This record gives sequence, structure tokens and C-alpha cells, in this order.
Amino acid sequence: MIKLLDSRLRGNDKNVLILAFYETISLCKNIIVALCGLICVIAPLSSVFAAEKPNAIPSAQSGCQAILLTNEDYLPALIKGIDEAQSEIFISIFSFKAGVHKNSYPDRIVGHLAKAVKRGVDVKVILEATGRINDELNTQNRQTGKLLEEKGVKVYFDSPRTTTHTKMIVIDEKVLILGSHNLTQSALKYNNEISIMLSSPDLAKGARDYMLTIIMEAK
Repeated sequence: MIKLLDSRLRGNDKNVLILAFYETISLCKNIIVALCGLICVIAPLSSVFAAEKPNAIPSAQSGCQAILLTNEDYLPALIKGIDEAQSEIFISIFSFKAGVHKNSYPDRIVGHLAKAVKRGVDVKVILEATGRINDELNTQNRQTGKLLEEKGVKVYFDSPRTTTHTKMIVIDEKVLILGSHNLTQSALKYNNEISIMLSSPDLAKGARDYMLTIIMEAK
């Protein structure tokens, strides 16, 4: 094939093709070397990954462990976190739709938050406020906020000037849960959703500090 190409090329065209050919070979060699190096780095970690749950992701940062929560995995993980909380539960959520039915998933969460309050846990919830009286989300969050306050939960609304699209929970300043799940029946039971639970005091503190700024901005 090279001879055939050689017979068709003249002058500079031939030199350019030969140069490109050798440059391609050199690039391939570099890619192979890089892949080999990556394999050498990943290989020692294989035993660590195998020892964890299929959805657990070990991290070298401060012993942080991350667990993926897909679809309906989120609710039991959240309820377990609420029930095991000892000092504080801090939630910032875009949509929290409770008060529809006592057995709905969001209402179950409200029930577990109420039990946490009775145990002496400081429970705070930030909800999105659109500032529009007849807006469905605004009405829904106001209703949920009233229900939570009746249970002893401290409820805050963000500034209507800014949309707070967070779905974030900090437990005892140690555990951080964040992702796509709203606290609605649709998100918790029917939708394709994914969130992550992180065991990391540093990240939990950072998220908590951020939520405090949302409260301050709303004043």
C-alpha cells in the first residue's frame, strides 16, 4: 500500500504524508504509555472497590465515603439519617410537597422530622419562595412550611429575588446528602433521580455554611 501511495505522490506531498505517518505512530505510542500508566494506578484500588457495596465510592479525601442513591433508594437512606441524627438536621429544598396524604413519602419524612424534634434534635428547613401568591410551588411550600412549624421544625423561606434550586441535607455536620431528589411523591417514588450521600465533616460544614447564607440573604 505504501508503494502504491509512493507512486502517486510527488515532491512535498510525499514528504508531508511520510511526516504525518510517523507523527501518528508517535502519538499512538504516547497514548498506549498513558493508558498503561492509568492501569497501574487503578489496579491497586480494585480490591478496595470490591470490598465496598456496589454503589459505594471510596474517596481518599479525609476518609470520605460516598454512596449513590438512585430513585427509591433515597427515601430509606434519608429516613435512616434522620432517625440517627443526634444534634441537627439542616435541609434546603426546592420543592417539599407534604400534607397531601398521611402515608405519602413526603409526609413520612415530616413524621420522622417531628420525632427528631421530640428527641431534642435542632431541625431547620429552607424552602423556595417564589413571591407569587397564586404560584403552585409557592402555595405548596407554604403549606408544607406551616405543617413543619406545627411539628416544631424551624422553617425559613429564601428571598423571592433568587430561586433556590437546592436539594441538600446536612445531618450532624457530618453527613451531606445532595442531588436531584425533591421531597415530592413524584421524585421519591416515580421519577428517575440520583443523589449522593457523603460522609465528610468538611463538605458538610461547607454546605451548612452555604445554607446559612441563604437565610441571611432572605432577611
